[in-house]
Amino acid sequence: MDVRRTTPTPRTTPDLPLHRLQVPVPPLLPFAVGGFDAIGPLSRANFPHRHSFYEIVQVTGGRGAHVLDLVHRPLAPPQLCVITPGQVHHWADAEELTGRVVLFNEDFLLGHPQDLAALRALATRPALGLGEQAGAIDALLADMEQEYLTRAPGYQGVLRASLHILIVRALRACAPDDRPAVPGRPAELAAAFARLIARPGGVRHSVNSTAQELGVSPGHLQTLVKQATGRTPGGLIRRQQTLEAKRLLACTDLTVRLVAREAGFADPAYFCRFFRRETGMTPGEFRARVDGNHHDPRIMSIAVAPDGP
Repeated sequence: MDVRRTTPTPRTTPDLPLHRLQVPVPPLLPFAVGGFDAIGPLSRANFPHRHSFYEIVQVTGGRGAHVLDLVHRPLAPPQLCVITPGQVHHWADAEELTGRVVLFNEDFLLGHPQDLAALRALATRPALGLGEQAGAIDALLADMEQEYLTRAPGYQGVLRASLHILIVRALRACAPDDRPAVPGRPAELAAAFARLIARPGGVRHSVNSTAQELGVSPGHLQTLVKQATGRTPGGLIRRQQTLEAKRLLACTDLTVRLVAREAGFADPAYFCRFFRRETGMTPGEFRARVDGNHHDPRIMSIAVAPDGP
């Protein structure tokens, strides 16, 4: 199996690498499943990066830690790690990782839109212990890998159904009092808003522009988001801007001026005041407190095979 994830052409200003999914199976929507070796070296990337796709990682063995949006969690197999588009993650000091990796885009979940909200809920934690679900999830992933490799008639439907079951079992692995709340149909718009502002560049949107992109009025968006989350759309955008600024300060060498721009602020001075109000620190103080793990965007994140694109 040849699954390649690459970075785009480097920009004039350094930023976090964005890995894209390329699957050489034309009849299949972007989807792949396999062991770390089969998926490729980027499945173990030790530098901060983003994805344009969803990733579910089953870790059955190994040492090190998973770092998701600056939260560092030592590995304790068996466990799952869920990464959604726009999040920043890497593996720290990881050795002898074993397990399986599932990669897919949003279109692959069209039959189960509620799973998008479940994935976002699961991705709020760097790692999820599997408990009594470990055996069932391992068997399910083995079956998914076999379906993907053999491509028997109807395999696409089997993979979509199996992915839905995998997400449900991941939710079941959470303790009852720690189980993420997955919004139902009335909150679908709020979930779509959250996905929109979480993707790379999403924090540059205003409430009005997001409402327009989602096809609703700003007032309707305000009502639904507040009902589903308890926060206003503006408040969620500010929270996402703070997270994006932290990511860039910790994981890149961008100047504060450029971090401000990428986080949606035209005025660096206003950004500094905003960041201090939200975090209690200046951008410089925050950067000094974190251990950066920077990646030179001029270095390709994966060696493309000679016959590759």
